[in-house]
Amino acid sequence: MPVYSMTGYATAQSQPADTDLPTPAASAMLGMEIRSVNSRFLDISLRLSDELRPAEPALRELIGARIKRGKVEVRAWIEGRSDHALRQPSMAELQKLIGVQDHVLSWMPQSRPLSVAEVLAALGRSTPAPNRLTDLLLALARQTVDEFTASREREGAKLSLMLLDRTAQLRALASQAQPLVPRLVELQRQRFLERWNEALGAAQTDAAAQAAQERALSEATAFAIRIDVAEELTRLQAHLDEIERLIGKGGEVGKRLDFFIQELHREANTLGSKSSSLELTKISVDMKVMIEQMREQVQNLE
Repeated sequence: MPVYSMTGYATAQSQPADTDLPTPAASAMLGMEIRSVNSRFLDISLRLSDELRPAEPALRELIGARIKRGKVEVRAWIEGRSDHALRQPSMAELQKLIGVQDHVLSWMPQSRPLSVAEVLAALGRSTPAPNRLTDLLLALARQTVDEFTASREREGAKLSLMLLDRTAQLRALASQAQPLVPRLVELQRQRFLERWNEALGAAQTDAAAQAAQERALSEATAFAIRIDVAEELTRLQAHLDEIERLIGKGGEVGKRLDFFIQELHREANTLGSKSSSLELTKISVDMKVMIEQMREQVQNLE
C-alpha cells in the first residue's frame, strides 16, 4: 500500500449536456479544485456556488471516504466560458414562452412584449433538477479526488525515499559509534592503572596500596557503566527497523512514524549525554540533525 502525503492539489472541469446546467452548455463549465496541507485530523472545508450547495452532504461523505488526514479545501463552481456561442431555442420552448406572454398580456395589456435578449435570457435560466446536478458534481468529484490522491501518493513516495535515506545514514552513524565505547573504556582503564601505580609507589603500607587499587578499579567500573551506550544503540536500531517496516507497509502511518521519531530523538540525546569524547558527541549531533529532518517530513504524512 502506498504512503500518502497530506499535501496535494488537483483540479478538473467538465462541460455537461444542454439540459444539465442552469445556463446553456455552450457557455457553462462545471469546475472543482481540491488542495490540502497537513493537520492532526481530517478537516474538510467546502466552498460551493449556490446552485451546488444541495450536494454538500454527499460530497463531504465521498471525500471523507477517500482521505483520512489533512486540512482539505474543496471549491466547486459553475462558470461561463469566454468562447461561448448562443444556443438556438427550440420551437417548443418558443411556443411555450409565447403562450406565457399572451396569458400575461391578457391580464396586463399595458405590459410590453419580450425583447429578443429577454427571450434568450429567460430560456437560458432553466433550473436543472437538484438530483441531476448533484450526480454531475459527484462524478466530477470522483475524477478530481482520483487526481488529488495520485498527487498525494507521488509526494508520499518522495518523502518515503527521503526517510529511508535518513535511516540508512543513521545506521551508518550508529556503526561508527559502536566501537568507540570499548576503545574509550580501555583508554580510561589505562589511565586508572597509571594512577594506581603512582599511588602504589607513594603508599607506605600494604593497606594503603590495597585501598588505592580498589578505588581505581571502582572508578574504572563506574566510568565504563556511565559511558556504555550499547543499550541506546540497540534501541535506536530497533526503532529504525520499525520505521522501515511501516514505510514498506504503507497506509495511514504518519502518527506511528511520528512516535518512533520521538523515540529516536530520545536515544540520540542519551547518546550525547553519555559522550566522553568529541567524536561521539559529533555523532550524536549529526544524528539529531537527521532525526529533526525526518520529523519535519513525517508530519506531512497521512
